[in-house]
Amino acid sequence: MRIETWDDLDDAARSAALSRPAIRDDESVRVTAAEIIRSVRSGGDAAIRAVTSKFDGTELDHFKVSESELSAAARELKPRAVAAIDLAIENVGRFHEAQMPIAIEVETMPGVSCKRLSHAIDSVGLYVPAGTAPLPSAAIMLAVPAAIAGCPTRIMCTPPRPDGTANPAVLVAASRSGVTDIYKVGGAQAIAAMAYGTETVPKVCKLFGPGNAWVTSAKTQVSSDPGAAAIDMPAGPSEVLVIADRNASAEFVAADLLSQAEHGIDSQVVLLTPSEELAQEVQTEIGVQLALLSRADIARQALQNSLTILVRNIETAIEISNRYAPEHLILQFADAKQALSSIRNAGSVFVGPWSPESVGDYCSGTNHVLPTYGAANAYSGLGVDQFMRQMTVQELTREGLAELGDAVVTLSELEGLDAHAAAVTRRLGASV
Repeated sequence: MRIETWDDLDDAARSAALSRPAIRDDESVRVTAAEIIRSVRSGGDAAIRAVTSKFDGTELDHFKVSESELSAAARELKPRAVAAIDLAIENVGRFHEAQMPIAIEVETMPGVSCKRLSHAIDSVGLYVPAGTAPLPSAAIMLAVPAAIAGCPTRIMCTPPRPDGTANPAVLVAASRSGVTDIYKVGGAQAIAAMAYGTETVPKVCKLFGPGNAWVTSAKTQVSSDPGAAAIDMPAGPSEVLVIADRNASAEFVAADLLSQAEHGIDSQVVLLTPSEELAQEVQTEIGVQLALLSRADIARQALQNSLTILVRNIETAIEISNRYAPEHLILQFADAKQALSSIRNAGSVFVGPWSPESVGDYCSGTNHVLPTYGAANAYSGLGVDQFMRQMTVQELTREGLAELGDAVVTLSELEGLDAHAAAVTRRLGASV
């Protein structure tokens, strides 16, 4: 990781220092994703089989995971793995159950009642990738809030392995989290299948979940088609920013940085510290720990996109963090909890030396589907609310309309909308 000193940088250099690695979204990715979408939309299951054969290297007679496949997957996992999955489901469920919205009813003036009601989205499609690493945790993070929200249809797509099966841990996590149907379909073809529907895969209203560049491009493209499906949030490579003072453990900081660097070569990790001594210790510790990782080559490439920034004080570090808007933010400095009121832009925050980012990825209870690439300055992480839609209701008495009517007519006239005014005046002039 290179080291920069914030006070030595001008505005342009500061912006460059905080820039993310370029997301792979070139024209060829968009064109390929668009071709797959068109193919699946017109060719249905047959197109999925062809694309799956081409990109996943396996021939599938059927996509839907059967009960026998689910049973086989459960037998493949050791009890320790199932117990960990169940613990994650329990904690994520407990935290997300508390997020259920309550109905609101307000009498804005006598005879004028306004309500806000929440309803689960009718059908949702969950995408769980299986690229360089299978992600059963993603199945939990997507399926648990969907089940709590009460979405009647909760389907999931995940890529098949070369032998035609899906990852057993993903299947077990999904089934135990309340997914109604699972399909062995990956990539842009899975997004297209859930957005438009095929003979086997049902069409859904909204799509959720991470993925590679082709999946991300496909999600963006279908979300712009009113006849397809909405999507959860902008997606990009995983990232973490750590703010640490001199008293922080270099071992812990290095471990946190590497835990995100191992996600992918386009991941980015950032350390902000007022201590040059800590910065150097972390550099040394990264080298020691990197040698022990099975995904060291991936992490090493990610570290080339990463940096340490020396700052004047913790207050400056917080200002920089709010500007960067990280997906994950780790606070390892004195009185970190008191600094939360100053943190505005972050997907998920981890406070203190005993709160590694890993717990949020798996089973503390918070959701790990988070806005990346700076989107945390406008988007929230996944929660029950995103699996629901809100509907407002108003009910007026005749007296309430009479009290409100003149203002409605006046505003209608200001906008030149006579029929709006007439909808009020005709009622008030009626003899009934």
